[in-house]
Amino acid sequence: MLFRQFFDHASSTYTYLIASSRGREAVIIDPVKEQVAQYLTAIEQLGLRLVKAIDTHTHADHITGLGDLRERTGCLSIMGEYTKADCVSCRVTDGEVLDTDGIRLQALYTPGHTSESFSFVLAPDAPVAVFSGDVLMIRGTGRTDFQNGDPGKSWDSITRTLFALPDDTTLYPAHDYKGWTSSSIGEERRFNPRLAGKTREQYIEIMNNLDLPDPKMMDVAIPANLACGLDAG
Repeated sequence: MLFRQFFDHASSTYTYLIASSRGREAVIIDPVKEQVAQYLTAIEQLGLRLVKAIDTHTHADHITGLGDLRERTGCLSIMGEYTKADCVSCRVTDGEVLDTDGIRLQALYTPGHTSESFSFVLAPDAPVAVFSGDVLMIRGTGRTDFQNGDPGKSWDSITRTLFALPDDTTLYPAHDYKGWTSSSIGEERRFNPRLAGKTREQYIEIMNNLDLPDPKMMDVAIPANLACGLDAG
């Protein structure tokens, strides 16, 4: 399998490019508009054909590259079924499997960070990795105080859906702020300070008292992302 992880320093966003091998069809997850040229360079140099671009949810801290990639490559732009972004090519449902030239990704509805957040499990028959967006992060979890976020639903998505995956499933989140590049389901179950040894009620209290400032780009990013990033400069 061919796998590349990209990082956008301005928003601390991870983007993932996956294909079965060089010269094959590819899928990209959580692309950032400002990094589209870098993705296209990698795609060209690896001889790939991008056929799917996925956003795990409507991001509030950067502008998506979905629309630009669709215009440049003809790929499908994909989000979960509850997105309000009417610009996407198609919407996936909970449990649906996307097959890209042998790369199989199962969509899992994991609300909490936002009401429309999805995660994607690589090789669902024997899970290899999960791309969790902002729902579950490395030693942390995504905030739940805007875009219809809900700490109770976040807890349920993590403990009932993501933690149902095998412990050795590699965790690839959409963001990291401390230099971690990946984790695992087992690690987060044992060491995530917001989850390990906590009850649902304790988690809800933690999340309701984070008192974080709004993302700097929130007022610009959300409207732009509802248009797949094509209304942004």
